[in-house]
Amino acid sequence: MRLLSFCILAFYLINLLKGCTNETSEQKITEWKIDNIEAIGGNETEVLGSPVIIESPLGKAIKFNGKTDGLIVKTNPLSTWHRFTIEVLFRPDSTGEKEQRFIHIQEVDDHRILIEIRLTENGKWFLDTYIKSGQSDCTLYAKNHLHPLGYWYHAALIYDGLKMYHFVNGEKEFEGKVDFKPMQGGKTSIGCRLNKVYWYKGVIRKIKFSPSVLSPDKFTLLNEIS
Repeated sequence: MRLLSFCILAFYLINLLKGCTNETSEQKITEWKIDNIEAIGGNETEVLGSPVIIESPLGKAIKFNGKTDGLIVKTNPLSTWHRFTIEVLFRPDSTGEKEQRFIHIQEVDDHRILIEIRLTENGKWFLDTYIKSGQSDCTLYAKNHLHPLGYWYHAALIYDGLKMYHFVNGEKEFEGKVDFKPMQGGKTSIGCRLNKVYWYKGVIRKIKFSPSVLSPDKFTLLNEIS
């Protein structure tokens, strides 16, 4: 009986370790160069409008017109992740719409992540980030942290297993609690929402997804504009 109990326990432990190993192997840092429209990070895209590839001071990037341009990437780089850091290098331009959703990751409608900007009447913008996971959600609406348009910025959205935080150029602006459950599949849109509204006007150079909580000194994309 003891031998049988030991064998059963060993079986469950081996499978548990296998599961942990598989999850870890899948949760790798992913960096997307937004420098073409056919494929992002090796993933097929749906092209909306006519986004333009440009040569920027940081290298090749894509310019979105704020009306019809966007990319839908047929993958979710955060799938199965319990915590994460998303970094993005972007340049928001003037005369765009007041509300712009430029990164949207979604499994289903009640399980999504959004990185957005809001433009103000005095020609500035602020970061607005959102996480919804079932009945739990949180919005970080940084209306008191204004930034001029037309410059390159680094933004980061972090979820640590309990709270979400967002940063602009390495400075934390807001935090809030949300009960986020890991996603299982889904898609990512760049330059608009997945339902093809709230278009972004400006340029995006890179997006990086890390399966861990990074401190600002580990924001590697930030070094490109520092």
